Amino acid sequence: MAMFSVTTQDFDKTVLEASAPVLVEFTAPWCGYCRRLAPVLQRMSADEGMLPIAAVNIDEEPALAERFKVDTIPTLLVFRGGSHGPALVAPATAAQIKEWLASQEV
Repeated sequence: MAMFSVTTQDFDKTVLEASAPVLVEFTAPWCGYCRRLAPVLQRMSADEGMLPIAAVNIDEEPALAERFKVDTIPTLLVFRGGSHGPALVAPATAAQIKEWLASQEV
């Protein structure tokens, strides 16, 4: 499944009310590290069995960043059943992301 963007208007329905877990990346276009991480997440999103990956642009959706207490980007959160587990901030590799996902049993 390809990555997709979410906004304040569709976040609850698309992420919180989703029937399966959703990985959400909080990002911004000016963030150099976010731009380096984007291709990694794009490749991961194409993997069979990978959960959907949504992106929140914190410049356009500051209320979402505030709501989920995101103060460093990129920050990754997995949402399941309306809530999220521990954050992964500025992951260095795809392997680190996969290990973090496995620790959350997704």
